[in-house]
Amino acid sequence: MRFHTRKWVKPEDLNPNGTLFGGRLLAWIDEEAALYTVVQLNNSKIVTKYMSEINFNSKAVEGDIVEIGMEVKKFGKSSITLKCEVRNMMTRETIITVEDIIMVNLDENGKPKPHGKTKVEFVKDRLKDK
Repeated sequence: MRFHTRKWVKPEDLNPNGTLFGGRLLAWIDEEAALYTVVQLNNSKIVTKYMSEINFNSKAVEGDIVEIGMEVKKFGKSSITLKCEVRNMMTRETIITVEDIIMVNLDENGKPKPHGKTKVEFVKDRLKDK
């Protein structure tokens, strides 16, 4: 799994217990999944269709740095299914794993559109072709 994003847990990210608010973390995961999908499908018109069950395994507190990792599980006709892991860099513990995040590629009218992708591509490889 590649970890693309790091977030620093700040006071505004905390719940009343002084730990990272789950809703904040889910927003970070959704944003990272969207960014990852935009890059993979080379289209900024995408939406989150589904996010599987979540289970918090450990916590993060103010000052911790969390890393968000994504990997492609499969490419559908107009979708991409991702797996996400978030880990605490300070404690080395996994905070949460999301087994399935389904993102859908859209056309200019907001309808699902085939993307034609079958494998993970890296931007550096796309630049070689130009």
